[in-house]
Amino acid sequence: MRTLGVYLAELLEAYGVDTIFGIPGVHTVEFYRGLPLTKIRHVTPRHEQGAGFMADGYARVSGKPGVCLLITGPGVTNAATAMAQAYADFINSLRVNQSVKNVSFGNLGPINGTIVP
Repeated sequence: MRTLGVYLAELLEAYGVDTIFGIPGVHTVEFYRGLPLTKIRHVTPRHEQGAGFMADGYARVSGKPGVCLLITGPGVTNAATAMAQAYADFINSLRVNQSVKNVSFGNLGPINGTIVP
């Protein structure tokens, strides 16, 4: 079954995303299941703050949006400084994290992710 995570990975690839930074977690597993179906390279840092700053640095150097995949709560909190820095410097970045509430959309299954620009 194709989940929203698979569609999200394919959509990011269609928009030219070739690298994403993040730490796999139980709530983001559907996105990671869709990632091998694309040519997007995944970089795993040791900490969410590192993922945020890696995405920021990638965007600054490449001119492409830096994409960071986070878990909710502490994951987003740990990356808050990097997100604020990118926002303050007008750096194109995208932060993707899951929501706590599960919502079902027909036969797509549960959706565990929201897009946070």
